[in-house]
Amino acid sequence: MESSAEMESLDVLIIGAGLSGIGAGHYLRAEHPARSFAILEARASLGGTWDLFRYPGIRSDSDLHTFGYEFKPWEDREAIADAPSILAYLRAAADEDGLGPHIRYHHRVVRAGWSSRTARWTVEVERRAGPDGPAELVSFRASWIFAATGYYRYDEGYTPVFEGRERFAGEIVHPQAWPEDLDYAGRRVVVIGSGATAVTLVPALVRGEGAAAHVTMLQRTPTYILPVPRVDRTAIRLRKVFGERRGHALTRRKNIARQRLIWVLCRKYPAIARRVIRYLNRRALPPGFDLDTHFNPPYDPWDQRVCVAPNRDLYRALAAGKASMVTDQIASFTETGILLRSGEELPADVIVTATGLNIQVLGGAQLQVDGKPVSFRETVVYRGLMLSGVPNLALAVGYTNSSWTLKIGLLCEYFCRLLTHMDEHGFDTACAVADPEMATRPLLDFGAGYVRRALDSLPRQGPRTPWVMSSSYHDDRKLIRRGPIADEWLRFTCAAADAAAVTAADGSPESTATGRSPEGTPAHSSAEKTATELRQEAGA
Repeated sequence: MESSAEMESLDVLIIGAGLSGIGAGHYLRAEHPARSFAILEARASLGGTWDLFRYPGIRSDSDLHTFGYEFKPWEDREAIADAPSILAYLRAAADEDGLGPHIRYHHRVVRAGWSSRTARWTVEVERRAGPDGPAELVSFRASWIFAATGYYRYDEGYTPVFEGRERFAGEIVHPQAWPEDLDYAGRRVVVIGSGATAVTLVPALVRGEGAAAHVTMLQRTPTYILPVPRVDRTAIRLRKVFGERRGHALTRRKNIARQRLIWVLCRKYPAIARRVIRYLNRRALPPGFDLDTHFNPPYDPWDQRVCVAPNRDLYRALAAGKASMVTDQIASFTETGILLRSGEELPADVIVTATGLNIQVLGGAQLQVDGKPVSFRETVVYRGLMLSGVPNLALAVGYTNSSWTLKIGLLCEYFCRLLTHMDEHGFDTACAVADPEMATRPLLDFGAGYVRRALDSLPRQGPRTPWVMSSSYHDDRKLIRRGPIADEWLRFTCAAADAAAVTAADGSPESTATGRSPEGTPAHSSAEKTATELRQEAGA
């Protein structure tokens, strides 16, 4: 790999041009128009998940009135939207904010190192001329990194080891790498999985021209599934009466409240929630369907994510006989299909392994602070945005129990408020410091397999604010939007003042340097506490 001496200096480096990265770009343009920034995207286009996944029927699970941005109303008729519609929305948002010139495609961040002396990140990036072009290593300097990478690994999904896989004579595909030329028309398809991807794929594969002959959804464990309308008719009425922006705001409030109410009821009254979901499933399925086998998860609602079936599409496919559901475990693949533990064999021409995703933090980039590698599992998340002991790094992670973007919007607002606070007080470094004796727990209190597999590589969360990874939009709004910027756990420093103090100690003419903030109050000096020392305080 060739190395370039090019070194661009920026105020903020945003990693990822998906939903979070485009949102961060908007807030920076609106709140800090004088700040320089770039959005680095490893792929050839913006959109993140919504551009990466190309499997049939890919859509959102959340309504776009809350999954979309607060600052940009969702104007389409369908609230549960497909990927092309979401991509068009994201591209329009980027165009409206003039983000195009700020996005650098085919730029993959490899590593980043923080220097307390300069209060800057040096970020090494693989840059390519195209998807298959040769890579060269370029570097950026940035005061802040805003990691809008989500937590999915984009280059590969998760596929368990299946005995006899090599014997299968048909095609095996993972939804994350769906071939454009895959022809499943008139063929027998088995979809392995029970999560959102499988629930989306099964009805899509039997719909329209080129439909599969039959699709079997093979699940080891059932998932909670709710029928929901694809069109929010109340939202349409509100827009007609109050106009696009006000109608959007009212719809958003309504849907936020509904999402929270459903989640709270499921967690507080799981037995009642289970009965309600069972009742809705029974109504949507044909008489005699085996609910106890296929729609009866062994865990409570929202122990894992609840899936949705817009306009009952999955139920309709099952009722029409175009699709079927099998709940069993795989013994092995065979030449012509899948042999189950029960002894039954499922014939297949195509097998789709909708078996989940892999998680990685910061898109797999490595971090160092003052030459010391950062172990994410030894950090604690502060206000859901920063990592203890890691200065000037924002890591944006959305909600798992409601629309992802609700949290991202709040985090972007806090990030901009934090930058303003630092400007007003003459600071260039902010670092969260956790009590090393504080008890911690996993970052994501979520039973999904892809979360359990990654727990040892993820940051942690603490037992109380501001170290809790809150799942409540209303609580976060109080803390992040209305609460104070700083507290006892967030330390501010000024490298410029420290440099002057060091020069003064050497007996230079700058010996009058005081190392004080513009208001005359003592600044937290990194000459007194380096970032490495702050990390040690955090127990990292």
